[in-house]
Amino acid sequence: MAVPRFSKDPDVRSVQVGVVATIIIHLLLLLLMPEMFRNDMTGIVRPTTAKPQFNIEIAPETFTQPKPPDPFKFVETNPDAPDNPPDKTNNFGAQNQQVAQEKPTPDSKSDRPAIEGQKDIQSTQIVDGRLMQPNTPKDAAPPVVTPPATQTVEAPKREQDPLTGFEKATGESKDSIGTNVAKVPERAEDVPEKVEGAKDAPLVQGATATTINIDPKRPQPRPQLVKNVRPAIFQENKIGTMNIGPVAYDAKWSNYGKYLQTMIEAIQARWDDLIAASRHYPQQGSRVSVTFVIDSEGKIATIRTVDGDAGELATNWCVTAISPSQDFSYGVWTDDMKALLGEKQELTFTFLYR
Repeated sequence: MAVPRFSKDPDVRSVQVGVVATIIIHLLLLLLMPEMFRNDMTGIVRPTTAKPQFNIEIAPETFTQPKPPDPFKFVETNPDAPDNPPDKTNNFGAQNQQVAQEKPTPDSKSDRPAIEGQKDIQSTQIVDGRLMQPNTPKDAAPPVVTPPATQTVEAPKREQDPLTGFEKATGESKDSIGTNVAKVPERAEDVPEKVEGAKDAPLVQGATATTINIDPKRPQPRPQLVKNVRPAIFQENKIGTMNIGPVAYDAKWSNYGKYLQTMIEAIQARWDDLIAASRHYPQQGSRVSVTFVIDSEGKIATIRTVDGDAGELATNWCVTAISPSQDFSYGVWTDDMKALLGEKQELTFTFLYR
């Protein structure tokens, strides 16, 4: 096969070289273009190979409403308030109560009553008293006596009728019964003659009584019943409720609330006894905060932190009041308490010396 040769003429040869180069370039493009387009398409997602995706929307009425949280704020209730479960509250205590107060706060719907107290403390107490047997009358202050405030009077003589009849049988013993052969009249006694006097006079003759002259300008206070609750330190709350009744919180009863109330009262009683047995009293206004862990057996598992400014002795009283001994127990938790709290619960009690 004859091989084409380029012309010896430079002008003709340059044209020939250009034509050959153009043919070669076009041939290369025809061979390489399909491969180049194939590589560029690798980043494109092909519908036939992509995984299907779904976007599901559920109508609002088909949602399952979550269970409302259990009440989580403990409050100390009023034992004199009626048992009345509130409609909705986050408070729990030793009994069911609905918020109320003696003097209403107009147009107010607070879940706690209005009460005067201190601004620098946190307290949920709403009634004051002392721990004792219920329905124990409070010792009233003795009346103020101004001369002649009292006078001693002799009891009036009692009317006495002698025995009727003629034959008397009085017996020899002073305890014997005197009789006559006749019908015994009312108030008949073995007296020689009738004694004039009051028919409703006391049996004991010669008795005296002391009467108190009451000054209308200085009336004596009425005897009061002290509530069987621990002494209170109130936290000030200006905004109350428009409900009228014995002072109370919105609170729901629970075993946990009853357990905490009993526990707090026991700690208060031991703390008071420790203070009374000591001749030392801390500085007024000093505080002690104790953080501890109680387990499901009702035992104090550990004392975590103790802070305060009442001094070492007063601080030890607080710790001892909470944990009097290693084996001491406040009582085993109920099943619902274990379900709510687990096996342990951390609490912080603050003691205020006032």
